[in-house]
Amino acid sequence: MAEAIVNETKEQETSTQREATRQKMSIILYSGTVDKLTAASILATGGAAMDMQVNIFLTFWGLLAFRKGAWKELERQKISAEFAEYAPMMMEAMQQGKVKPWMEVLREAKEIGDVNVYACGMTMDLFGLKLEDLEDVVTAVQGVTGFVAEAKDSAITLFI
Repeated sequence: MAEAIVNETKEQETSTQREATRQKMSIILYSGTVDKLTAASILATGGAAMDMQVNIFLTFWGLLAFRKGAWKELERQKISAEFAEYAPMMMEAMQQGKVKPWMEVLREAKEIGDVNVYACGMTMDLFGLKLEDLEDVVTAVQGVTGFVAEAKDSAITLFI
């Protein structure tokens, strides 16, 4: 009995140490174009698969892409202006390759690991949005200072 308690305590300590040393990836998602949303969801999946805590901060156009159903609207699936000439080729390649939509990839990332998606409180106010207006992958509304406090310890920080 005592041995079982000692083993359980060691397992808990190891789990706590692993949690304390787990690396973080922070992604500030500013863009709402399908190419950048796809990149962010793939990076989040990679981080989750590598047992990293992934925190995504949605602001401005990135946040608007997370309004309920917006990711399904074909007219919203724009490519960044600097790559617009490649848009038809990219979309065709994605369809032929049966690439999943970025939202589905992000949902899978959340199933794989610790992925948090935060909506910027200021941007929510600016656009008159509430948490219930957003897709269910959004974890919570967070202010900039809360995100920065989380991001300061990140091994990887990305602005997309």
